[in-house]
This record gives sequence, structure tokens and C-alpha cells, in this order.
Amino acid sequence: MRNPVAFSGGVQIPLSSLPAQSLRVSLSGQSMRVDVQQRESGLYLSLYCASTPIILNRLCRDRTWLIRETYLDAPGDLTFIDLIGQSDPDYTGLTDRFMLIYVAGHHVR
Repeated sequence: MRNPVAFSGGVQIPLSSLPAQSLRVSLSGQSMRVDVQQRESGLYLSLYCASTPIILNRLCRDRTWLIRETYLDAPGDLTFIDLIGQSDPDYTGLTDRFMLIYVAGHHVR
């Protein structure tokens, strides 16, 4: 079951319409690396704090939190939002249809 997403306090992470990409962002004051890769089975995301992996190759779904657990030592959580429907993200829509959102703290259980 997919969780509803609260937009308040969220930060959009800018992505390009590329099938594979890596970018560095500051999230909650920590330097993070976000890797996104399109595969036949869907869009996958890996997240690193410095060089330490937080999550690796997590399948991305619309409005579904990617990290979810505090033992992973993430300062918050990430989710994709489909702006025109409820489809799972695809790299072709990463600049205009699917938004990657980071929300600090309270979404991680």
C-alpha cells in the first residue's frame, strides 16, 4: 500500500531526463549522493552519505517512501511524486512529470 505524501517542508531534488545519473546534494546539512538508474523493471535509486551507502538500488514507486527505517542513519526520507497521475516514475518524465522530494526527519520510523 502506498503512503500519502505531505508536501510541507519538502525539498525538490532536481533530476534530468537521463536513464542514468548521479548528483550531489545537501540534505539536512549532510552531503549526499543520489544515483538514479532506469532498468527494464523500473527506476531505481541509491543514496550515499559521503561514501557510505544508505540505500542501494531501491525500486522507486509513486508516493512511496524510499528509506523508511531509522537504522539506516538517514536524516530524512525521499519519495517520487507523479504530478499528473499515479504512475511509477520513469526517467523520461524526471524534468516535468515526476518530482523527487526529500523530507527531513519525521518520515523515517
